Amino acid sequence: MSVNTRSVTKDELALQKDYSNRVKQLLNNRYDGKKPLACVVTYGCQQNVADSEHIKGMLDKMGYDFTEDRQAAKLVIFNTCAVREHAEDRVFGNVGALKKYKLANPDVVIALCGCMMQQKHIADKIKESFPFVDLVFGTHVVHKLPELLFKALTSNRRVFELPDIDGVIAEGIPVKRDSDSKAWLPIMYGCNNFCTYCIVPYVRGRERSRQVDEIVREFKQIVSEGYKEITLLGQNVNSYGKDLEPQVSFSQLLRMLNDIDGDFRIRFMTSHPKDCTRELIETMAQCDKVATHLHLPFQSGNNRVLKAMNRGYTREKYLELINYAKELMGDSLSITSDIIVGFPGETYEEFKDTLSLVDELGATGLFTFIYSKREGTPAAKLDDPVSHDEKAKWIAELLALQEQVSAREMKRHAGKTYKCYVTGKGKLGDNYLAARTDGNLIIEFEGGDRLIGTFQNITVTEPLTFVLKGEIEKN
Repeated sequence: MSVNTRSVTKDELALQKDYSNRVKQLLNNRYDGKKPLACVVTYGCQQNVADSEHIKGMLDKMGYDFTEDRQAAKLVIFNTCAVREHAEDRVFGNVGALKKYKLANPDVVIALCGCMMQQKHIADKIKESFPFVDLVFGTHVVHKLPELLFKALTSNRRVFELPDIDGVIAEGIPVKRDSDSKAWLPIMYGCNNFCTYCIVPYVRGRERSRQVDEIVREFKQIVSEGYKEITLLGQNVNSYGKDLEPQVSFSQLLRMLNDIDGDFRIRFMTSHPKDCTRELIETMAQCDKVATHLHLPFQSGNNRVLKAMNRGYTREKYLELINYAKELMGDSLSITSDIIVGFPGETYEEFKDTLSLVDELGATGLFTFIYSKREGTPAAKLDDPVSHDEKAKWIAELLALQEQVSAREMKRHAGKTYKCYVTGKGKLGDNYLAARTDGNLIIEFEGGDRLIGTFQNITVTEPLTFVLKGEIEKN
């Protein structure tokens, strides 16, 4: 069982199913049996993508079809991200652009959900400045969408559902997946780390793990449906199971899933260096279905900055883990990471420590961001004397270095053969396909569309800067 985590009861889920049927009947009457269209717009991380797939699953049960054209939809839902200011600005701009459409089509429902809405100042702004928005709900009540939508459709009142709680776990919510080959599988929610720059613990709540049997059940269902790439999701997957009784570690969960019959690959994100263990690295090396790709954000290469960020590890500890992973997995390992440039108080000399870590790390890809102030976080109160223009110069220097590093790392794969999952069309030419290695590297090769959705052995013939060129192994 889970300690201090409330699970949504069967009675509560039955109530939502009843509301789902009521919405379906209402829509059927309102639109003379024709299915109305819904448009779900997703911002942010893979967890938001997974949430949107559950939202679509519920909407499908309520009788909606789907479109990407916002101005053809009778329901538009924006699933928002609060991690950076740029994402918030995009949401405000795109919601505002629907004002005329809403005025001309008053039966359209415009809704906002996700992390942005869990912040009071954002919800207040929506309430005051966007009166044409009908429904706003937070991260902890996604499972109540049928009830909330029914109220929005019938009450002639705006509906705001933003409870200030640590969150719940709701099982059995229907899913409508975006891909035929790749599936997201949340294993836990929330975060306990409270990095000083990060809003996630405030909007997603404390860490809460799904029960092992529920994860295994859903994983087997995903495999039976033919999915080949399954990504386990959590704000910090390394903390999985710490709130369960008896405790189950993330490494133990990976081994259980690896033992399930089928031809598939397991990926996961995101790992936190503070909680990443040698046991996890050994599990990755020993489990044949677990991808040898480690996304391990280090954020800064300077120990003083890491301490100010409340990251809970040092540069030395991070490199110790990386070197152990390289020792066990060799060239099959691919490392990616996140970096924040210009954290409040960071000097250029301290930033140079990040550059040196990038060079030593040998990552095949980086997700880099200029620090974005988040209201309500400790870092928002710190002095930040370096200008945005200066930080932009720093990040340009970082990206130029990473381009060199990536090209260097890609050369190590020349002449080697990897089992790859063919994901779709490539970009190197009309007859090229793209495939992904266990280590998350992209190899493009010439081949027919019949290979899409299959595993193939591909030999690297030419390493480029961010992609590999290869040839399929002949049987």
